[in-house]
Amino acid sequence: MRISLTIIFLISAVTGNLFCQTRTISGRILSEDLEELPVVGIHQIDTTLIGKTDINGHFSIEIPSDTDSLILTFIGFEWTTIKLQANCDTLEVVMMYDVIYDFISARKIDRLRKKRFEKLPVIHQQAYEKGLFKTESPCYTQVFNSYFDN
Repeated sequence: MRISLTIIFLISAVTGNLFCQTRTISGRILSEDLEELPVVGIHQIDTTLIGKTDINGHFSIEIPSDTDSLILTFIGFEWTTIKLQANCDTLEVVMMYDVIYDFISARKIDRLRKKRFEKLPVIHQQAYEKGLFKTESPCYTQVFNSYFDN
């Protein structure tokens, strides 16, 4: 009985590993000023830490193939939510500074943040032209998280 249970357990463990496919994603994370961001936390959508960037903002992580979103966190910067595409294995991200807006309504803050958010593709292009990024345009979708809920 023990031998058959052991064999069943080993077979289920081996086949379970076959179906648990992963993919490797690498890239670089910069600030709005095109500065490298060291030790940026890279999390799954449930805030499980997957990896961190090195001192130059580079990273290489393995994620489950069914993962479609990542969250990037760093002190002094807004949390950045990234929606991954199936064929996107290089993430080059520009993170926005977390700015304090005093005595302004939440709607006005969101309008100001949205203006900065809409400039991120232009900053990405500038990073490509300076040789900091390898891709001319991002292959992912960066999500704007509003402070004001309607």
